Amino acid sequence: MPREINLQSCIEHGRIEAGCDEAGRGPLAGPVYAAAVILPESFHHPLLNDSKQMSRKDREILREVIQKEAVAWAVEAVEAEEIDRLNILWASVTGMQRAVARLSVRPEFLLIDGNRFRPFDGIPYGTFVHGDARFASIAAASVLAKTYRDDRMRELAARYPGYGWERNMGYPTREHIEAIRKYGWTPYHRKSFHPAALEPTLFDNQ
Repeated sequence: MPREINLQSCIEHGRIEAGCDEAGRGPLAGPVYAAAVILPESFHHPLLNDSKQMSRKDREILREVIQKEAVAWAVEAVEAEEIDRLNILWASVTGMQRAVARLSVRPEFLLIDGNRFRPFDGIPYGTFVHGDARFASIAAASVLAKTYRDDRMRELAARYPGYGWERNMGYPTREHIEAIRKYGWTPYHRKSFHPAALEPTLFDNQ
């Protein structure tokens, strides 16, 4: 039997807390997705974990459960052009803020995965490194952000075949870098994420 993950339901009982997380900070292509989730304090599911530690099948199971049982949830995408303008850190923060703004219930506290955030709408917050492995609401947000982003990258892969986005999800794999050399940029590539830093000869012939 796999070890069951024990995640904290909240920091302060009786307070409306929303967990926030993002997916897609490291890829060369595609949007970054952010999610905000308010769970009932009684919520528990044995599969729930940091989405990076879960299988695709388990993430998809959890997405349906979270969307059905959450008090409120929202997912937002920040596209490549805006990522290039803001930089990926602040694009991720912006995505989380937009997701919070779309929640149907106003949270009284935000649990943010990571160590950076900006004050938003007067709502107190705390930042938590590896929060998606500590708090159920952040883990739930990570599942939504990851599954929605993966679905989007599979859609884009059908429109731009050859880059392997259905497999690499836009991350800088050898396959992806070779495809950029062969086919060039797409409108969904992040121009500020310069693969030349990984492979200096990449654009010699461009």
